[in-house]
Amino acid sequence: MQALAERLDAAVGGRTLVGYEPIGFSSLKTVAPAPDALVGHALTNVGRRGKYLVAEFDDGHRLLLHLSQAGRLDVEEQPKKTRGGKGGVLRLRFADDDDGVGPALLVREFGTERKAAWWVLAPGDEGPLDRLGPEPDTEAFADFVLHGTDKRRIHTWLRDQRTVAGVGRGYSDDSLWRAEVSPYATLAKLDGAARQRLLDGVRSMLADGIERERTRTGGLSDPKLGENFEVHGRAGTPCPRCGTDLHRVSYESYEVVYCPREQTGGKILADRRMSRLLK
Repeated sequence: MQALAERLDAAVGGRTLVGYEPIGFSSLKTVAPAPDALVGHALTNVGRRGKYLVAEFDDGHRLLLHLSQAGRLDVEEQPKKTRGGKGGVLRLRFADDDDGVGPALLVREFGTERKAAWWVLAPGDEGPLDRLGPEPDTEAFADFVLHGTDKRRIHTWLRDQRTVAGVGRGYSDDSLWRAEVSPYATLAKLDGAARQRLLDGVRSMLADGIERERTRTGGLSDPKLGENFEVHGRAGTPCPRCGTDLHRVSYESYEVVYCPREQTGGKILADRRMSRLLK
């Protein structure tokens, strides 16, 4: 999201919003202010908080956008007249330098969950941002990891946006693999060395991920991302460090991938869904 925000800021930052098309009406999560409040105002900055894109306008209003797991965003240099096809969520139209029709941003969503959403916030209103935890690069997060006594599984709270904002499933798998820490471990039982590895693993994984994403151009159009993950989504393939086959624990809507040799001392974590399939 950080790299995408930077690309969007370069593409439409400073331009005036001249119109919008709410293609998926249920995706708009606010009633007041109405989106009309943004029309006619210049977009001064596109940033990020957690997994939210934050578009700031010159009168203090903000538009938040959450792409969820399957949301994608196209930069249309010449806006199309279609409604975005299957999975269309929102199109934002911007003026060009000569006050004519300029580029547009088209938000689409693949899959069936339909969780991509957007909010229009009045000046001073934090909306869903108010519920987010600290960013991984903050002192607050470092203090939590190095000194906290949380008893939840680490993979659980890494995905909890109220605990730490912006990590998610894929980066959780890869961060824990880098740190050589079990996804089922808890902070309360980690020693100081493991805590430091965990902190370094999360931060280095995100830093590397941002740099890789900065090599993209335009929006975020590919319906299948994640080719740059080191272990996430790669169960059954060799561990990039030791060659042991990676394993996974499957849940209803996601899976946890890990190396049993490097992260769990050779132990295979229980996978209830796989156990049922083998019966």
